[in-house]
Amino acid sequence: MFYFYHGYHFWGMHLLWWLLWLAILFWIFATPYDLPGQRKRKDSPLDILKKRFASGEITEEEYRERKKILENE
Repeated sequence: MFYFYHGYHFWGMHLLWWLLWLAILFWIFATPYDLPGQRKRKDSPLDILKKRFASGEITEEEYRERKKILENE
């Protein structure tokens, strides 16, 4: 009854499942963030401040003041 479990009859299927799980884990953790449809990295407060300064929403003086506050925290 347990004859099939003592040999190597299922080794190929086990290997296939291990390779499948490794591929899934690699896809989840090793893919870059900038691919379309993938997870996105959140911008830090300093990144947001730089974008606002670059787009002209805030002046250079406001940028320097807010940057100093963010760097002190």
